[in-house]
Amino acid sequence: MASRNVRFVGGPLDGRVQDLRDSEAVAGRLLRHIHLHDGPKIETHYELHYTPEHGWVYHLCGRGPAP
Repeated sequence: MASRNVRFVGGPLDGRVQDLRDSEAVAGRLLRHIHLHDGPKIETHYELHYTPEHGWVYHLCGRGPAP
C-alpha cells in the first residue's frame, strides 16, 4: 500500500508531518487528537483536505456549538 505525507495546520500538532496511507486519504475525514500529558485532557479535531498546491493537509476544526 502506498503512503504519502500529510501536514497538520493549527492546534497542538501544528507543523507535524506524518505518513498518510492511501486508505486514509479521503477528503473530509476527521481525526481526533487527545492530549493527556501533564495537565487536563485537551481534545482537538482536524479535518483532512487536499489541494494540488499543498497536497494533503489536516486543518484544525473550529469549536462546535456550545452544549
